[in-house]
Amino acid sequence: MTPQPEDEIIRKRQRERAKVTAILLGLFVVLMFAITIAKMTINQ
Repeated sequence: MTPQPEDEIIRKRQRERAKVTAILLGLFVVLMFAITIAKMTINQ
């Protein structure tokens, strides 16, 4: 069976939402890393 057009639209939205979530999570990790490095350099 081929997926219905509505199913394709839903899958596309889920993929886009997953990409946005992954990008935001990656940016959060980079921000935490940068804050940690900044705190370590201030304490020296």
